[in-house]
Amino acid sequence: MSLEIQPLDDALGAEVSGLDLSRDLTSEEIGAVQDAFLKHHLLCFRSDPLAPQDFATLSRHFGDPQLQLIRKSRHDDVPEISVLDSTYKRPEDKPADLKLNRKAGWHTDDSYFEVPAKVTLLQSIEIPDIGGHTQFCNTRKAYEELPDTDKKRVEGLLAVHAYDTMRAPARAQKRTKQEEAETPEVVHPLIRTHEDTGAKAFYFNPNRTDRIVDMGRAESDALLDWVHDTITQDKYRYDHEWRVGDILIWDNRCLVHSVNVDFPVGQTRLHQRILLKGSRPQ
Repeated sequence: MSLEIQPLDDALGAEVSGLDLSRDLTSEEIGAVQDAFLKHHLLCFRSDPLAPQDFATLSRHFGDPQLQLIRKSRHDDVPEISVLDSTYKRPEDKPADLKLNRKAGWHTDDSYFEVPAKVTLLQSIEIPDIGGHTQFCNTRKAYEELPDTDKKRVEGLLAVHAYDTMRAPARAQKRTKQEEAETPEVVHPLIRTHEDTGAKAFYFNPNRTDRIVDMGRAESDALLDWVHDTITQDKYRYDHEWRVGDILIWDNRCLVHSVNVDFPVGQTRLHQRILLKGSRPQ
């Protein structure tokens, strides 16, 4: 079977087929996949669940893995992998207001670091019968389609990213003292230039972006609310319905994502994840 890359949606994403992920990829295959990644921002590989070490090997075709902040989520044998179990184990674990589940908020991974992860790899191990899909929005396209007046409005603005912000409806996972020390507030440009393509995109994390630098709270909140509404329009969105074993690889520099957290209590939703080292946003 030859390598094929088919778009998943007009907004973003492509499905890659014709690769045997159980073997080493050729340089030609790696080059074609990397080019497709930069074009589509998200790639989907249909697969069986990979052993943790094989998953880590696959990730290195796209960059260097980094350790997740929260130690208790790290895999015991392959620590660059995070084990993400979002199962509602008891009825009281599922809030009546689903916005109070942190995963429901739009976000981009790791923006609370001075040097955030550039890429996320996520593989489904077990999934519920209904719900639980992951939604993505293209912040590059959202920026590129702005009127020039709005581009001038956001040009040069800096935003404070924190591990948690009261702007988010749900509170972040608790950190240890060591993890708190590793995550002070950081400042990133609101409009980020992609270091591999030169394209500009909104770099905004509704779960972590707290305020605009040198702007009053009311004005800052109004601007960030407008950014949120702008980037999450349906025309910029792709919803991924998981199959067991699916591997998604996406670009945190120009996408945000959220989870449909309305799935049944007691049905396992389990993924393995790897984050890849990036560079400081410019």
